[in-house]
Amino acid sequence: MVSPSILSADFANLERDIKLVEDNGADWIHVDVMDGHFVPNITIGIPVVKALKRFARKPLDVHLMIDNPEKYIEDFAKAGADIITFHYEAVKPENIEEICKKIQSLGCKAGISIKPKTNQNDIIPYLPFVDMVLVMTVEPGFGGQEFMHYCAQKIPTIQQNGKEDLIIQVDGGINDVTSKVCVSLGATSLVAGSYIYKSKDVKKAIESLRA
Repeated sequence: MVSPSILSADFANLERDIKLVEDNGADWIHVDVMDGHFVPNITIGIPVVKALKRFARKPLDVHLMIDNPEKYIEDFAKAGADIITFHYEAVKPENIEEICKKIQSLGCKAGISIKPKTNQNDIIPYLPFVDMVLVMTVEPGFGGQEFMHYCAQKIPTIQQNGKEDLIIQVDGGINDVTSKVCVSLGATSLVAGSYIYKSKDVKKAIESLRA
């Protein structure tokens, strides 16, 4: 699955840019929510997700890069999120099962994400509760960063310890070369922003991530 990140889209023309990737093979639309605390950047919030839902035809893949994500899960679900991913580093481990159940009870897939410095073994106890694991291959907060190869090496351990239908998503520095590395290691979903939106041929760029 390919989930183009609108972090690299033109924020003044989001409807146009979402339609562009939807018409050219996107499976999901990746929405990065940042609060300026958990990560240094500030992006978009609940009202924008609600607006996106009015015209997006593909599922909204909402990545919460925020502190205390459990406070906002219900609001993002009501706004139209189809997948809600929170960060392992932003919550208390003892609350993870409850957070996942809450997300799923609202009709969304539950995802957990790990930063580059977080060990993959830290999330193994919580894999039975999640629908997706998002492995960050850059430091979260800004688009256009270079792929960190060592982060992709976390994928096999996650795959071996997860459910058969666990989605393993990778975000950060994804292009036609790094995508092949991730898929060969077991990734099943790829997030790409700059590579897709800066491409002269969006359809070709998306197709190259499946090759």
